[in-house]
Parts: sequence; structure tokens; C-alpha cells
Amino acid sequence: MGDTRTYSDEPSGPFPSPPTTFEDKEGRAIEVEATNGFTDEQLDDVVEMYVQFDPSDRAQGIPPTGEERIRRWLETIIEHGVNVLTRHDGDVVGHATLVPDADDPDAVDDPGEIAWELAIFVLQDYQRAGIGTRLLEHLLGHAGDLGIERVWLTVERWNNPAIALYERVGFEPTGNESFEQEMTIRLG
Repeated sequence: MGDTRTYSDEPSGPFPSPPTTFEDKEGRAIEVEATNGFTDEQLDDVVEMYVQFDPSDRAQGIPPTGEERIRRWLETIIEHGVNVLTRHDGDVVGHATLVPDADDPDAVDDPGEIAWELAIFVLQDYQRAGIGTRLLEHLLGHAGDLGIERVWLTVERWNNPAIALYERVGFEPTGNESFEQEMTIRLG
């Protein structure tokens, strides 16, 4: 079954590609790095971020809680996913991922032919400092570099700050009515 979501005819972007370093609204130096598959050290660093993640900021059951469940969840998304991390003083403080929306893992061999689901997380102490926006833009830039064209996400309808962020970057609501707002973007 193919992707039945509605995407804009006009592509959004261009978006910047990682790596880069920027200063957030708090004056912290934030590094942005892309990875297609994690090294053992990167995996440990991302697991540590999610162990610190406030459970009240979880959405739709992710990230899971508990180190072992977090590690199993990450191992399933990093094999075929596209990932961008933000770091402050060496510690991972944000993670954004695109996961292929395909039953066949080999479909990722042609990334422009399938849709990709987006998830983004920023540690609480780093929220509202511009990191989520930069993380999202760099993930989309990296995705475009890889030939990915269609990205979608769901966000809880009450999460107005997240919806505003997605709209600023170019995501559009699909009109699918449910508890969650579905949004899509076409990359150039």
C-alpha cells in the first residue's frame, strides 16, 4: 500500500545540512551532527539523553522509559533511519530521526520513493532556546541531501508550540481528523 497522504506540490527549503555549530538563545554552543547508523559511543550518548528525558514530555508512547527499552527502540530506528543529533559540551541534548514508512526495509535503497516519518526530541533544559528549530532544519537538509522527498509526522492537537514549529519550517496539516494532527512536507 502506497503513501496516501497529501503533500504540497511546491517543495519547501532549502534547508541547511549538518555538521554545524550555532549559539542557542541561552548563549550555549550547540553542535549539530548527522549520522546514518550510530557508533557504539553515539548510541550510548543518545540512550543517556533519553534516560534523562522527562516522562511528561513523552508523546504517543515515545521515547520509551527505562534504559533497556530505550536502547531496543533506538536500535530499531537507527538501522534504516536518518538521524541528526545536537550536542552541548559533548552531551547529546537533542535527537531528530526520520524512519522509513515502508514494510520492505530494502525500500530505503530508493529514499525518494517512500515517505518518512519524523520524530524530534530535545531535553527539557534545552527547550525554548531555538535548538528544536535548528535540529529540525538540519534533519530536513540532511534528508534532502539523501534524496528524501516526502516527510510526515503526527503531533498531539494540543501541542501548539510543536505545531507552530512545524508550520514555521514548512509542514502543512493534512486535514486527517483524529486525536493527533498529521502534517506533511515535500523537500526540494
